[in-house]
Amino acid sequence: MHIAILTFDGFNELDSLIALGVLNRIKKPGWRVSLCCPTPEVTSMNGVTVRAQSLLEDARLADAVVVGSGVKTREVVASPELMGRLALDPARQLIAAQCSGTLILAKLGLVGGIPACTDLTTKPWVQEAGVEVLNQPFYARGNVATAGGCFAAPYLAGWIIARTEGLEAAAAALHYVAPVGEKEAYLANALGNITPYLPQ
Repeated sequence: MHIAILTFDGFNELDSLIALGVLNRIKKPGWRVSLCCPTPEVTSMNGVTVRAQSLLEDARLADAVVVGSGVKTREVVASPELMGRLALDPARQLIAAQCSGTLILAKLGLVGGIPACTDLTTKPWVQEAGVEVLNQPFYARGNVATAGGCFAAPYLAGWIIARTEGLEAAAAALHYVAPVGEKEAYLANALGNITPYLPQ
């Protein structure tokens, strides 16, 4: 199981790294989560440089893809070279996008005809791309999920874990990262956002 977190220059650390941390709560052979970048290194919106663990082309073969957000997403979607390196397929992959990552999905035609979540800054750009934006933190239909707001990253991670390893595994991962003294309330809220969008 390979989960690729698309991480571009100017990335939002909270989106990419929180998802990375929660997804890595699964400890089993063959479970791999990677920061998937267009270059060997990328630098975040706050100047943190990370080394790529996989490259964009690897996302084509990943079992799940998280499309992270950042301050340069409009540059990404305006780049035929970068967008041409992305070939995501919701028929065989779980695809999740965070905040401005939803704009990338919109430009790839992966949220056409279904509503989506994003952050308030990105909302008008996603709407310009013809996508209805919901006023909620998480939404999924089929194999495509979107989230809005940095702290919605655990919802995306929890959804992927629930879809691949089961709801009990997702609950355990989310419970682990929840604040002490708030674990039960946090978990109830998180699962309340995720479970309506899991296959019945």
